[in-house]
Amino acid sequence: MRHNKSGGQTSLSRLVHPLFIIDPAPHPVLTPLNNPSTAMTIPATAHFCWIGPDLPWAYGFAVLSCARQGGLARVILHHTDDLAPTPVLAALRAAPGVELRRIAPAAALAPAESALNRPGALTALYQRMPSPAIKSDILRTAILFTEGGLYLDTDTLTLAPLTPLLHTAQFIGTESIIWPHFVRVSRNPLLLARYGALDLARKACRLLPQGWRAFRLVERFCFPGINGAVMGAAPGTALFARALTAMLDMPPLRQSEPNALGPDLLQTLTEQAAPGEITIHPPALFYPLPPEISQHWFRPTRRVRLAAMLPPKTRLVHWYASVRSKPYVAEITPAFVRAHAATQPYSALVLRALPDL
Repeated sequence: MRHNKSGGQTSLSRLVHPLFIIDPAPHPVLTPLNNPSTAMTIPATAHFCWIGPDLPWAYGFAVLSCARQGGLARVILHHTDDLAPTPVLAALRAAPGVELRRIAPAAALAPAESALNRPGALTALYQRMPSPAIKSDILRTAILFTEGGLYLDTDTLTLAPLTPLLHTAQFIGTESIIWPHFVRVSRNPLLLARYGALDLARKACRLLPQGWRAFRLVERFCFPGINGAVMGAAPGTALFARALTAMLDMPPLRQSEPNALGPDLLQTLTEQAAPGEITIHPPALFYPLPPEISQHWFRPTRRVRLAAMLPPKTRLVHWYASVRSKPYVAEITPAFVRAHAATQPYSALVLRALPDL
C-alpha cells in the first residue's frame, strides 16, 4: 500500500490504470516536515557506511555536507577497513560532529541477530554476498534497527537541515523510476510497451542538453519507487525488523540479485505496511533528478541553474554513483569543484553545501 495525504493508503491497484498508466496524481505531502513542534522519535544521528580503504572526495563530501548542513548531533561513518591516509580522511577527522567508526561486520550485525534470535545468520548472509552494494544493504538495515537515526548513502549532498525528518517513527523516500520490479518480471505486452516508451523518452532526455527540463513533463507518469539511499527510524522499529527477517528468509539465488535486498524488498514491505506506520516522502526531497537523468548533475553547461533543478522541498540530493557517474568521481577534488562551480551543477551543489571548501 502507498500512503495518501490524509495518512490513509492507496493500493497499487489505484496506481495502475486498466492500460497500466501510472496515476499522475501528486505525491503525498507529509505533515511532519511542517510540524517542528512534534517530539522527535528518530535519534539526531546520521549513519554512512563505507566498504574498502579508499574513500574518494565525492563520497567524503557526503559526510562533510551532512555535518555542515544537516543540523544533527552526530554524523557517523561506519567503515569496514582502515581508511587510506588521504586529504579526505584528514578533512573528515577535522570536521566538527563527524565520527569515524571502524567496524567488524560480524560485531556490527550481532546486536540485530540477537534481537531477532537469529545468531550468526546476518553475518553468514553478509559474507556470502558478492558485491559491496548488497553488503551495504545488510549493514545499513541492521544499524538502523539497532541504533536508530538516519541512513544516507555516500553519493548524497545535504543542502538543508534534516531535523524536520525526525518527527516520525520511520521514513523512507521515493524516486521516479521506469522499471520497477513488477514491470521487470511482467509478461504483459501493454505494460512492457508502456514502460518501454517511457524508457525511450528518458534516454532522449538524458542525452539532450538541458534534458532534465523536458523530463519534468514525463516524470509524473513514472512509478514512485522506494529507494533506501535515505531513510530513518527509531531503534527497533518494525519495518527494519521485517526487512532483516525477509533478507534471511529469501531464497539464496534471489538474495544475491541486484536490488533484491534493497529497493525491491523495501518496496514490498512498504506496500504491506499498516496505515500511518511509515512516512513516505516524495521524490523532490531526496531525488530531484531520477536515475539516468541524474547524469545532468555532471554535464557541463553554460550557466548552472540550481534554482530550477532543485524543487523548493529538496533537503539533499542523491546523485546516483551507480548510474553513469563513475568517470567523474575520480576527478572530483576541492580544486575541481571550485574551478567548475559555474559550469557544472554537481560542483555548484558541493559549494552550496560546503561554501568554505
